[in-house]
Parts: sequence; C-alpha cells; structure tokens
Amino acid sequence: MSVSKSPTEWLQSALHPAGPDAAVIAQLTWILFIGGTLLFIGVMILCAMSLRGGRPVRPMVWIVGGGVLLPLVLLSALLVFGTWRSAQLSQPTSQHAIKISVIARMWWWEVRYTDPAGGEDIVLANEIRVPLGQPVYLGLSSADVIHSFWVPALAGKVDMVPGRVHGMSLQADRAGVYRAQCAEYCGEQHARMALHVVAQSPAEFSAWLAAQARPAGIVVQGGEVERGRRAFDEQRCAACHTIRTGPNRSATSDNGVAALGPDLTHVGSRLYLGAGTLRNGQGALAAWIADPHVAKPGVRMPASADMDGATLRALAAYLEQLK
Repeated sequence: MSVSKSPTEWLQSALHPAGPDAAVIAQLTWILFIGGTLLFIGVMILCAMSLRGGRPVRPMVWIVGGGVLLPLVLLSALLVFGTWRSAQLSQPTSQHAIKISVIARMWWWEVRYTDPAGGEDIVLANEIRVPLGQPVYLGLSSADVIHSFWVPALAGKVDMVPGRVHGMSLQADRAGVYRAQCAEYCGEQHARMALHVVAQSPAEFSAWLAAQARPAGIVVQGGEVERGRRAFDEQRCAACHTIRTGPNRSATSDNGVAALGPDLTHVGSRLYLGAGTLRNGQGALAAWIADPHVAKPGVRMPASADMDGATLRALAAYLEQLK
C-alpha cells in the first residue's frame, strides 16, 4: 500500500491545524496575537495623545489608563481565556485510544505498535500512521538525551526525557502526511531529526497495520534481490538492524535483537530515509548505504566505502522490495 504525495506533506505549521488539539493551539495563538496587537495600539494612541499639541495628557491618565486599566483588562481576559483553553490540552488519556510507543534516539525515531493479533510488537522508524478521526495516545520517551516531539499541525510539543515516559493524545481529522520535528536541540543532526505522521482512513490503517505485523516477503531465489539478501548477511548489517523474515529463515539476518539502528522489516514501504532526510527509493537507499554522512553528517551508521557497485545496487534492491 502506498501513500500519494499530499499537499500537506511539507506543511509544518501550527497555523494550519488538522486536529482538535492543534485547533485549540491555533485559536490561542490568534487570540493572543490579536490581544497583544490591541494592547500595542492602545499604548500608541496614548503616546500620540501625549505628543500632540495643545493640552498635554496628565501623568495620572498615563499611569491609570496605559499602565493599569488597559493591561489589567486585556491581560486578565487573555489569562482567563488561555487558562481555560489550555486546560483542555493538559489531560491526555489512553482510554479508547490507539496506543503507540515513540522512542527518540540520536537522531531518529523508533515507533512501536502493539500487534492486534497478539504477536510481537510492530516496529518501524521515523513514521507514524494513524486512523482518521480517532484519538491516538503516544507514550514518549528517550534513549539518550532530551528530545522533544512536535507535530505542529496536529498537537503541541512534549519533551522526551531519558528514564521517563510522557503521554500525549492527538487526533487527525484530515487525511495527509504531516511533518514533525524534534523541537529540543539534541546534537549535531538535530535539524535532520524529522518524522512523518500519515493520517489515513480506518480501513487503510487496519490493512497497513496487519501488513506491518507480517514478516518481510519471501525473496525469489537467484536474482538481484537474493544477492542483496546475501549481501545483508555478509556485510553484517544485522549487527545493527533487524529484518523479521519469519521462522523458516536463517538467524543470520533475523536474530530479533539488533536495535542500534532502525528495524528494516518493511523499510520499502516508508516514505523517507534517515529521519526525513531522503525520499525513499532504490537510488536513495544505495546512496544512503554508500555514505550516509553525505546527506546526514555525524550519523552513526558508517559508510560502505569498500562495497562494489553491483553489491550496493543488489542490497538496495533487496531493501527496496521489503514492503
């Protein structure tokens, strides 16, 4: 199943809400902006009155009008409204919600779903899929330093602190691809630590989740893809990455415990590589494997400088067909 490029794919704006929480935040933003503008205009009017010719404005008018009454009325109204609306955002609940675990790492995101059929967790990277119109509860944690989870079009920011799990509820009411970003400086590649939230119909979401729960597809023997699978073993990619291939495959590429890098079981179905750095595809996969530091300097995956072109293309073909 593929997701077409959406007009919202590049959108990362809190002023274009696509869910109820983001709508509250956008409303608060506009109300505070309008209130601040009114306050500024009021002060400027008093300033103009004080500078005009003729009878000057008495100091008491300045103090009482511009220093007390105007800010007291406006700021009190903004405080009451902001407190009331913010309270609606501070009660995340996992009741009646799909639960997803998100673990931030330097510099990518591990995403875990519970298998509806009762199997092992469904693990992917840098991409969260949610059903339209349904609440989703995110359990947010960090494996190394402080990160911050932020999908501007869907919800506010929540810090991700090592040793703690913070909760966030969000809901998408419009289909699309929404870009998220780590919002807390976390190191050299903080700016390239993006994540995409894909909102799709409940039927599409259920089909996608069922497909993700299955092991990777069977590789046809003898072709380029099979050579790529062997290269995955020979290059010891399984030391950092997991590919769930089912119980009948050798354990060299399926030990189920490698977690230094993203789980690659269905990597071909993902929209981007390197936490939003490259649009996914066979060419991008080959370029990433050859030298990921070109696109993302400082990334912990080493370059494959000694890999010949044919092996590189085969390995990329193998990974690209894992959908």
